[in-house]
Formats: sequence, C-alpha cells, structure tokens
Amino acid sequence: MTIEATTTDGLWMENITYDELAVGHSARLVRTVTLQDIQAFAAVSGDINPAHLNPEYADATMFHGVIAHGMLGAALISALFGTQFPGPGTIYLGQELKFTKPVRIGDTLTVLATVSEKNDEKKRIKMDCLVTNQSGETVLKGEANLMPPTKKVRVQRIDAPQIQLYDPEARFNTLLDQVQGLDIVRCAVVHPCDAGSLSGAMDAANHGLIKPVLIGPEGRIRHVAEEAGISLQGVEIISVEHSHAAAEMAAEMAANKEVEILMKGSLHTDELLKAVLSHKALRTGRRLSHVFRFDVPLYPKPLIITDAAINIEPTLQEKVDIVQNAIDFARVMGIETPKVAILSAVETVTASIPSTLDAAALCKMADRGQITGGLLDGPLAFDNAVSPDAVQIKGIVSEVAGQADILAVPDLESGNMIAKQLEYLAGASGSGLVLGARVPIALTSRADGPMARVASTVLAVLAAHDNRRKNQANAWKQG
Repeated sequence: MTIEATTTDGLWMENITYDELAVGHSARLVRTVTLQDIQAFAAVSGDINPAHLNPEYADATMFHGVIAHGMLGAALISALFGTQFPGPGTIYLGQELKFTKPVRIGDTLTVLATVSEKNDEKKRIKMDCLVTNQSGETVLKGEANLMPPTKKVRVQRIDAPQIQLYDPEARFNTLLDQVQGLDIVRCAVVHPCDAGSLSGAMDAANHGLIKPVLIGPEGRIRHVAEEAGISLQGVEIISVEHSHAAAEMAAEMAANKEVEILMKGSLHTDELLKAVLSHKALRTGRRLSHVFRFDVPLYPKPLIITDAAINIEPTLQEKVDIVQNAIDFARVMGIETPKVAILSAVETVTASIPSTLDAAALCKMADRGQITGGLLDGPLAFDNAVSPDAVQIKGIVSEVAGQADILAVPDLESGNMIAKQLEYLAGASGSGLVLGARVPIALTSRADGPMARVASTVLAVLAAHDNRRKNQANAWKQG
C-alpha cells in the first residue's frame, strides 16, 4: 500500500497508528525545490555556505552551480513523517542518511518512506527512506527509527507561517549593475570630517563609481581616516578651514564643471544647498527637491518618495517641480513611464483637505502637458497607491493605483514619516539624491550604513551620466 502525500493540501491531518502499519506499507511526498526554498532554509538554519547562496562561487565548485542544502531533503522526510505517514503523534528517534547526488534549483524530489521493520514489544518501526529527482536518480537515502502513534488522531491542518524573503545585498547588486560600464565620475565630497561620510565616499570610489575630491580641513580629514583605518593614498584633498568654505569651494568647482557630482559630508544640508543656489550656473529654473529610492521587502519594485527632506510645505507650483524632478529621475533609472501617486489622507477630492485639491490640480496639469513623462493619479491614500487589494476593495479604476513607482507626498513631515517607517518598520533599504540643480547631490544621513551611502552614489552617477548625454545632445544641436 502506498499513500500519496503533500505538505499543503487538505483541511485535516489523520495519522496511521502502529497497529495499522505493516511491513511494506509506504508513502510518498513530491516537492519541487526553488531558490526561495534554499534561501529560507539558509535563513532558518544559519547555514550560509556559499555553495548554496553564491552563484559565482558555486559555479567554480565541483557541482558547477548552486545546490540545495543536503538537510533540506532530510527536512522533507521529516515533513512526511510528521504530517502523513505515520502522521501526528509520531516521535522521530533517529536517522541515518547518505547523500548521493546534489539537488539543484528546479529539481522535483520524490520522498518515499517504506516500513521495513516492526518491533511489537517497543511499538517502534524502521523506515527505509529514498529521495529521488525527476530523472529517477537517487539523491538521498537512509533509514529512520520512529515511534508511531498508538491512538488514532484527526487534527485540523494549520498553515505554516509565511516567510517573506528579502535579500538587501541582492537588491544592492542589482542597483550596482545599472552603472556597469559607465565612466568614473569626478565627485566633490564636501567636508567629510566623520568616519561615516569619509568611508562612504571611499567605498564608492572602491566600487569604481567616483573619483573623489575631498574638500575640508585636511588635518581633520586625515585624522578621521587614520582613526577609522581608511587609506587616502592617491586621493586629492583640497584643504579649507571650515564647512562653509568647503561648501562654497565644491559649488564653485561644480559651476566650473570641474566635478559632476556633489556629495554631502558632515555638514548641514542647508549649508551645502545654500552654496549651490548662490551660483547661477548651477540653477536650472526648477525648485530643488529630494528623492528617496527604497527597496521594500513587500513591494515588487523600487519605490521613490518625494519630497521628504527639503521642501517643508510646498506650494502647488513647487509641487509641479518636485513631481517633474522625480519623473525625470525615474526615467534615468530605467522606468519608461513612471506611475506617480499624489498622496493624501483620502482618495476623493475634499475641499477641507488642501492636499486633495493640489492632487487634483497636478493631475489636470499633467493632462494639459504642464507635467510630462509620467502617469499621474490622485488624490490617493497610501494603501490605494501601493496595494492592488485595497484598490479592488474600493473599486478604484486607475493605471497608477496599487502599482505606483513614485509617491508624491503632501509635505515634508508626512514624507519623512513614511520614509522612516519603511526603513525602520518595513526593513526597506534606502538611498537619496537632491535634484533640480545642474549637478546631482548625493545626500546621506548620519544614520546611513555603508551600503546606503554607496547606493546614493549610484543614483548620482546615473544622473551625472544623463546630464552628460543631455549636454552632448544640446551641443550637437547648437553645432
């Protein structure tokens, strides 16, 4: 007798007692191994052997590719015992295993357990265990000792907890891939007088993103480098007395096209932006605005939030610039037609909530060509902007709702709260950039880690290369 088993079907689990079992009785479970299975097993077990998680490393091994953990197959044997054969009440006493072939992503494994021995005195059994792949090859075999249940039990099946897998390093590497093959860009690092900002700049340089020019008190910069163990060999340093002078020098260099990126160090944001705005050559006629780019574990694509760092209570006209800056940036990031959700507390235009009026006006301005390059909809509440389920429940018909690329917030306070909540409660990985000037400005926080600082530099490099293309196109037209 063979019992077919799965780990997911059915509302109830019913066991097979010792008395019901006979030598030769068997059960089978079938499971296809996915990359997510391997990642989840690594997360739960702590086994981060690169043979299971690092394709480049795994390709160089004798297996020539990523393989599943051997004990993942053993876990499937345990699942068969605990849920179906013999089922609830079974006590797993011991297991001998022999791993005969590697298991790869996409392999369909068949787990077969067969009663080979019964011990009536102790009420115990032995099981022959065999795991084969879709080609019929044995990947795992062994013998298990079990104490089956002696009483019949029928219990309601409980769904296993869901695991939401999120690999920030993989998302980071995907972002890095966007700058592969681009020239290194000269970047003014303004007053890098703490370990975070200095190491962030040097990490970006080590990734081949920028050629840093450190601007600030040279003695302090070198002291920070020595304390943090950062090598400054071959790095250009322009020594100035204080942060005001560093901001002014960096802005002047950008105006003279000596650098293509500005990067904030350990000075106040308004100090740097004031220096930038004091140079007419750096102005574009648009309002400066900030974008956060987040990789959110529960969202299927990058999410841009604007403006959560510079404009406190923007007017309608200022929101036009903020939205247009974000659309242009999203297009640089490879989103052909960005979907922009204009956020408010509700999804209906309400006279007593000014942000809903602004949202409606912005959408109409986009219809009339005053905002270009993206699809706008609003007002939309946060849930309607990012959740297809919420959109369906509320009956909203929209090309943007539930799948936004850009969240345009009503004001800095709400935007900053959303950004911080995504980072600290949702585990999002963020990076940021100031737009609207002739050069992009990488704006980082003291709380940012090394990965976030490098990610912000990636955004700046992409924006700088887009500026190059536009300048070359303009020169060609004029010539």
